This record gives sequence, structure tokens and C-alpha cells, in this order.
Amino acid sequence: MDIKRILTSVIGLPAVIAIIVYGNTTVIDIFFALVALIAIKEYYNAFEKGKKAKPIKWIGYVVALSISVLRIFHLQSSLIDVGADMINMMFTLVIFSLFVVFFHILNSGMRTNVVDGAVTMFGIIYIPVLIMFLPILHDVKNGEFLIWYVVICGWGTDVFAYLAGKLLNTKKHKFSKISPNKSIEGCVAGAMGAMVIALIYTIVCNTYFYQNISYIYIILISLLLSIIGQVGDFAASSVKRYNEIKDYSNLIPGHGGLLDRIDSILFIAPIAYVLLTNI
Repeated sequence: MDIKRILTSVIGLPAVIAIIVYGNTTVIDIFFALVALIAIKEYYNAFEKGKKAKPIKWIGYVVALSISVLRIFHLQSSLIDVGADMINMMFTLVIFSLFVVFFHILNSGMRTNVVDGAVTMFGIIYIPVLIMFLPILHDVKNGEFLIWYVVICGWGTDVFAYLAGKLLNTKKHKFSKISPNKSIEGCVAGAMGAMVIALIYTIVCNTYFYQNISYIYIILISLLLSIIGQVGDFAASSVKRYNEIKDYSNLIPGHGGLLDRIDSILFIAPIAYVLLTNI
């Protein structure tokens, strides 16, 4: 067992829980803005280290900050559906950033090329846009309960897949060359484990916090979100494999970079928002 990995989780997870549970909207927005900035920096650095592209980093940083600033000010408005309106604003910001990227390419005399621009835009959509669905989900009715399904299905899957691999030695059938340490057995164990934890969490919410969440629906949704999260994990691994790096950084001892930790959550967050806001 990786002691460093376990110790980091024991320290880091309670800190994240405390911020989401006790932080107000502004604190949560600032927290996710910092996460987005660090993660997109790691993403851009991966391409620079791999010498595959030269992303226009300042555009990504400005967009990441702009999305959070828009949320902080926008929440003061009188709109009934702030979440939906925020999604529209993010879409508009992405389109505007695309124009800025191409203007930069044209103005650079082709020192920056279309591949650099594509990597820049992909990073914007992949990280700050997707992660912002977490605070958006948190703001909906009962969102303070619903947001934890994202964490459970993302990190819960990772934990159970890791334990299955270490304790049961379930590495007989490799899932993909993109991530050779992952097995089919581990992926199944991760999904099953996340489903069980999600079900237990639902029982607690219904029993002690007077929620009325369907158990059957949560079983189906948690399995789906776990699978989506694992696709997100493989997606992040494909970027690392392409750039020939092991981790996005060494920021988190035993885990690699911040993007290594949130890769599954990035994919889960927008789907969770769509599936959980009307239950």
C-alpha cells in the first residue's frame, strides 16, 4: 500500500469537505477558481514538456478567472434560474475566447499555429468550464446534498478500483494501453463500490436530512456517473500518454498533480448537473 498516497487523502479530503460544507458561495467559487487555474496550468505544461504544442496560456488563465468572477457577480442578480443563465454565459465566453485565440494566431505571424490554438481551447472547455458545474450544482435546490454524488462517484470509484487492484490483485485483464495499470476487474469493482457508497449516502440523506431521493434512480445514476468518471480518467491518461509524462505534476504527494485527482470529476460534474437537478 502507498502510505504517502493514503496520508495525503486523509489530510486532503477533510479539507475539501470543510470548504464545501462550511464555505459560503463566494468561498466555494474562489476555491474552484483556484482549482481550475492550477489544473489548466498543469494541462498546458504537459504539452510544453512533451513539446507537442505551445498553448496560449494567458488566454486559458483569463477565461478560468473570468468564469468565476462572472459567477460571483451573477449570483447577486434576481434571475430565477441562475444556473442555466450561467451556462449560457460560459458558452458565450468560450465562443469569444475562440475569436481571441485565432486573432492571436494571426497576429503572431504563425509562430503560434492552429494546433497550439486547439490545445488552448480544449483546455478551456475541458477544465474551467466543466469544473464550474460543481458550484452550479451546489446552488440548485438541495444542491448541498447532490454535489456529493459527484465526489462519491468520482473518488469513490478510484478508491475501490485501487483497493481491488492492491488487495485482490485484480490485474489479469488490462483495460487499455492508455492506462496499463487499470484492469477490467478494477473498473467493475470501482463502479460497484461507488454505487454502494452512493446508496448508503442516499439512505442517510433520506433518513436524517428529510430528502426524498429514489434509491433505484440513484443506483442507476451512480453506475452511469462512475462509468463516465472512468472515461474521464482515461481521457486524462491519454493526454499524459501523448505527451509522454507519468503525472501532470508532483503537487500532491502520492497522487501526482491536481488534474490527476480531478480528471474523473471533470467529466461527471456536467452530467450530474443534468441528471440530478430534477430528482
